[in-house]
Order: sequence, then structure tokens, then C-alpha cells
Amino acid sequence: MAENQAAAEAPEEGERRRNSRLKKINEKLEETRLANPNKHVRIMFEDEAGFGRINVPKYCWTGSGRPSVPCHHIREYQYAFGAVDPCSGDHYFLVMPWCNTQCMNMFLKKLSKQYKNDEILLICDGAAWHKSGILSVPKNIHLFYIPPYTPEMNPIEQIWREIRTRGFKNEVFHTLEDVVHRLSDTIRSLTNEVVQSITGRDWILSLF
Repeated sequence: MAENQAAAEAPEEGERRRNSRLKKINEKLEETRLANPNKHVRIMFEDEAGFGRINVPKYCWTGSGRPSVPCHHIREYQYAFGAVDPCSGDHYFLVMPWCNTQCMNMFLKKLSKQYKNDEILLICDGAAWHKSGILSVPKNIHLFYIPPYTPEMNPIEQIWREIRTRGFKNEVFHTLEDVVHRLSDTIRSLTNEVVQSITGRDWILSLF
């Protein structure tokens, strides 16, 4: 009985933790607005995802007698760093060879220049390269960390799923360069309207 009760209470505890974090996001957003009354303040969600030559075949319609797509297990990857604004659908991505502090610094620098006239409240998880002692955060970017194991609080997770569906479903890539080309082309196919429709959740839009 005690174990069942604990299991039943766990989702409630998670909900309380998420609500507490949402309150803090709202407070941080207001703080940033008050400190920058003459600038546009936007909230963006950041994450990274690996794309490589390992593929997982998905269900699809094929002609009778057609062979299945071979499954590759070649461990070669490139990484997409991305940030999305659920309110406008604005987005910025950068394809990098690694996930580390050096690459994160480069991404933040380019993101800062992309929106140089704005203040950005950048929501991200607690990955090591997001909290590194040598992380260089531009003046117009303000980092805010979501709790561990709460991917539902970072809507860019669904953008990675969209990219995989659009560009990587049942595909075999013979070189890592092919992966980079496909990833770049798929990212370019994402319009602001698509990004906004995927990431524009009510709890985010209610902040504005």
C-alpha cells in the first residue's frame, strides 16, 4: 500500500516542481523586462540533438516485394544546437561537430548577434556545457535552467522529432557529409509558422 501511495504521489510532486519553476521563469522574465524597459525581451528554448549514420527504420507503405530499409549502426554524428521562440516562431540553429563548452560558446555568440537588439531569456537544461566555468554568456542572453528530467518544459524537443520525421525517416547516409547536408536542408525547411505551431504551448504564450 505504501509503495502504491508513493507512486501515486510522484506525479503530483513533479507537477508542484514544474509549477514552481514556471513561477520562477515568469519572475525572471519580468525582472529582465524591468531592467531593459526600452528593449524587446524574448523567451527562447535551447537544446542540442545528435544526428548521425545510425538509423532506425519506421513504418511506411511500400510496393509488394520491396526489401526493407537496411539499419545502419555506424557511430558518426554531428550535433544541432538550436533555440526557438514559441511566441513568434523565430528560430536559430547551428550544426556543430561536438557537444561541449567550446561549441556552446560559439552558439551563444552567434545567437546573440542574430538578435542583437533583443534581450533573450534562454531556457535550457542542466547539461555540463550549459553550466561550465568557462562558459561565455553574452550580455543580452540570460540563462535559466529547467529541472532535471522535465523534457516537457522544453518544447524544442518536439522540433527535433519533426526534423527526424522530415529528413531522417527510413534514410541511409553513406557519409557524415550526407548527414550534414540533410540536416541543414531540413532545418531550412522549417518556417516560423511550423515552429510556432509545434512549440507555442499555452503556458508559454500566457507569459506574454
